[in-house]
This record gives sequence, C-alpha cells and structure tokens, in this order.
Amino acid sequence: MILRPVVEADFAEVVALANLAYRGTGAGASWNVEEGIIEGQRLSDSSLREELAAKPNGVLLVWRDTEDGPLLGTAWLNPEAGGVWYLGLLTVRPDRQNRQLGRTLLAAAEGYASERGGTRIRMTVLHVRVGLIAWYERRGYTKTGDTEPFPYGDERLGKPLRDDLHFIVLEREIV
Repeated sequence: MILRPVVEADFAEVVALANLAYRGTGAGASWNVEEGIIEGQRLSDSSLREELAAKPNGVLLVWRDTEDGPLLGTAWLNPEAGGVWYLGLLTVRPDRQNRQLGRTLLAAAEGYASERGGTRIRMTVLHVRVGLIAWYERRGYTKTGDTEPFPYGDERLGKPLRDDLHFIVLEREIV
C-alpha cells in the first residue's frame, strides 16, 4: 500500500474517482452512491484546489498499490482542536469494493492521524445514508448526537434532490 499526500498530477484521477464513487450509476457503481439524494459532480478540479487551499494543514491522501498504478482510494484528513482529526472523501474504486479495501484505507487514515498526535476521528455523513452510517458504526464510530446543516445554495457538492438533508456527526477514538 502506497499512501501519500496528493500532488497536482493526481488531481484528474482524484476528481474522476470521487465522482464515480459518490455519483456513479449502472453496474459498476459503488454500493453507497448518493443516487436520489444529490446529483451532479461531487468534486471538480476547482473545488479540489479550493478545499486544499482553504485548509493548508489538511492532507488528501491517495492510495495506490504501486507508485505508477491506478488510484485505488482517497482519504481527506484535517487536524482540528484537541487531537481531533476530520475525515472526509474516503473513497475506494467501486470495482475493487467487497475486498475489505475500505476498511484497510480507513485504518491507514486513522493511523496517519494517530502518528501525528490525533486521538479522535470526526466525520459527517448525510443522515439518509443509512447503509454507510451502519458501515462506519461497524468500524467503531458512534453518532455524537450533533448535526450540521447541508449547504443548500452551494452546489460545489452537487445539486440536492431533497429539501431535508443534514449531516450527522460520527466520532471514534483512535488511540
């Protein structure tokens, strides 16, 4: 497993993978797409650049088997206060799912944060993504009871197809 910070040469593959993993359709789609919830692109080159610039202490990790191999997954980590690290954009190529790659990547991302002083991982998940929430709960994450609003009017994440969306907060100790 080669897990390293993203470089500009990775951007096109990262954008393509995020859009496939979150919004892909058809036989090759991920088990946890946002179909019927949000449509359009999940990520663009410009939104990726904006996110990286806005959070200079964060890191987008890319995962490959070999340095020149295909992109297998991504994980966004951003340090917050008190040893908490935010985790987002955890993606695995849909054609490689059902091989425990998601849990492998999640554990590697948690290890990355822990090695840098992290003690907890925090994430937000759309409340209607019940299967994904259950997957994280099986990995030891718990709902905190906190919620965050969905950014209606900001279509960088895509166009919402529902008017009741919000995020729930999940956390897990990593030490």
